Amino acid sequence: MIYKILVCFCLMSSVSSQAQKNKAVPVIFDSDMGPDYDDVGAIALLHAFADSGYINILATVASTKYEGVAAVFDVLNTYFRRPDLLIGVPKSKALELKDGQHWTDTLLLNYPHSIKKNKEVLSAIEVYRRSLASQPDGSVTIITVGFLTNLADLLQSPPDKYSKLTGKELVRKKVKQLVCMAGSFPAGNEFNVRMDAASSKNVFENWETPILFSGVEIGMKIKTGLPLVNDRSIKNSPVKDVFRICIPLSPQDSAGRMSWDETAVLIAVKGYKPWWNIQTGKIKIAEDGTNAWENGPALHSYLIESQSPILIQEQINKLIMHQPGKVKK
Repeated sequence: MIYKILVCFCLMSSVSSQAQKNKAVPVIFDSDMGPDYDDVGAIALLHAFADSGYINILATVASTKYEGVAAVFDVLNTYFRRPDLLIGVPKSKALELKDGQHWTDTLLLNYPHSIKKNKEVLSAIEVYRRSLASQPDGSVTIITVGFLTNLADLLQSPPDKYSKLTGKELVRKKVKQLVCMAGSFPAGNEFNVRMDAASSKNVFENWETPILFSGVEIGMKIKTGLPLVNDRSIKNSPVKDVFRICIPLSPQDSAGRMSWDETAVLIAVKGYKPWWNIQTGKIKIAEDGTNAWENGPALHSYLIESQSPILIQEQINKLIMHQPGKVKK
């Protein structure tokens, strides 16, 4: 009898583990990797959640196109043992903002990567269309922590070899939700929205699946990176190097870097509870990129603080210390 119970328990555990694996959410990560370095913390969270089986990373996509951005993505994906992840870079009009603290140069000089030039990777739109077309209907979460350039281009894209659907149709059919680090709520003038205001306006007026916003006011209160920098056991880490280089360069980062982009990854994977509540309604984008908000039962929602930012700060600090291949829950 005991033997049967043990066999049953083992089978149930095996099924449970397989079920968790099968439930991994397909994710596309879209980042302006460069002007700030919270993007590096965000991609560390992304890989930590993938190593734990919560998500399946379909692609990492740049919303900037300075020469070297594809290589920087390749450094980080390679470090986290996913060197073959699809990488996309805008091939048409896009911003070319690079970091002013030169951490990208340090990564490219000191860490392995097979991609050297942007021309070696697919266009951001081709990566989006290829990735979305391959997934079950209503399954994909897109996380944007940069400019909305790629998503505006995706909505306007025509049918191609990957799908007979237009971009807008493909999004409607394949995307479960869009999670954005964008905007200031209930109103304001935020960098990611403002820098490509036309694309932001286009996306938020024409996107037909739910959008969840982590506004600038959310990540501003969450300071992370110091435990990573001070941990002597973590060596030869591009994530640690970026925070180590950048934190001392700005007095406002003395307690750690503001964690805008990490919050978007956290809520995309784990949900917003218990850390935040949400307000539903509709974002409104002016021509200059400023945003306003209209409350109501709409597809849009933004985070409202529910618990102390210190609690989220502790979670993110643990996650950005994630080491390649180790399970992190």
